[in-house]
Amino acid sequence: MKTGKSTAGDTKARILDATEKLFIEVGYEATSLRQVTSRAIVNLAAVNYHFRSKDIMMHAVLSRRLDPLNARRLALLDACEAQWPGNSIRCEHVMGALFVPALQMARDPAIGGPSFLRLLGRVYSDSSPFIQQYLLEHYAPVYDRFFDAFARAMPALPRRELGWRLQFALKALAGVLAAEELENLLPAFTQGKQMSDAHVLAQLTAMVEAAMTVAQPDADQLSALQSVFDLGEQQREQRAAQASKALLQGPQSDLQPEHDAALEATVTQQASDSAAVTAATIGKARMSARTVRNEGTSRAAVTSVAVRAREQTVSFPSNPLDDWMRMRTRT
Repeated sequence: MKTGKSTAGDTKARILDATEKLFIEVGYEATSLRQVTSRAIVNLAAVNYHFRSKDIMMHAVLSRRLDPLNARRLALLDACEAQWPGNSIRCEHVMGALFVPALQMARDPAIGGPSFLRLLGRVYSDSSPFIQQYLLEHYAPVYDRFFDAFARAMPALPRRELGWRLQFALKALAGVLAAEELENLLPAFTQGKQMSDAHVLAQLTAMVEAAMTVAQPDADQLSALQSVFDLGEQQREQRAAQASKALLQGPQSDLQPEHDAALEATVTQQASDSAAVTAATIGKARMSARTVRNEGTSRAAVTSVAVRAREQTVSFPSNPLDDWMRMRTRT
């Protein structure tokens, strides 16, 4: 039976595991607390209880993996420097101290597991300010130690040149690591052959070392690339000139027939609309005149009826008594 303490520990571990997987898949910025709670099958209150914020939670995810890794790297580098002191140390020794602990942790599910290399690749390649600040705070001392070791292994390379070459080589390798699981990555390098981790690391080290020790470009290489740049500039100028010519030609461009047809259709439509408006206006005027005439006729008829009605009202039938009185007066 699990105690309350073990249950809380399991919940915290599930949150960290879910956050780590999401970070590997989508990066820091796209990882949300809602996604974490859904993946870990916990509520938001549990996340807030254990970590209080996304930054604290991500810090815990990185620290539980990278702090042991850095400790192992520095310990192995100390052993290599003791075994091959001074300038007797080789680039392969330094690369081994850098990557052997990572491969060991990737082989052990209890401390890393198969996705551990992808986690490293994501950390090196993620451009979010939080991750960059974390690397600056936690990796700077480790990077300084390994940079000095690489400088002793390759004394002919100026330190400034070594710095950007080392950054380029490790960033490129980090991109490969971020894209593949360990079980997919190794066969890609071994091409299906059975190889030990040392053999695989030798392959990786050879590529990184080649990138760091490649000779500076000579005059012929520089001239060849400058010729390509010149051709590209000529093409850019030609496109700009063609665009300016087309703009200046205006109506004389290749689209002129279509433009004329569209203009003619517009004029025809406007004329048709104008004729329709004129016909409608005349029709309305005729209807208005007809209405006025009809209204005048109607008013005249009404007036005539009213007059006749008034005339009929004053002409009463003869009264017999009045007729007798008039006849008597005449006599």
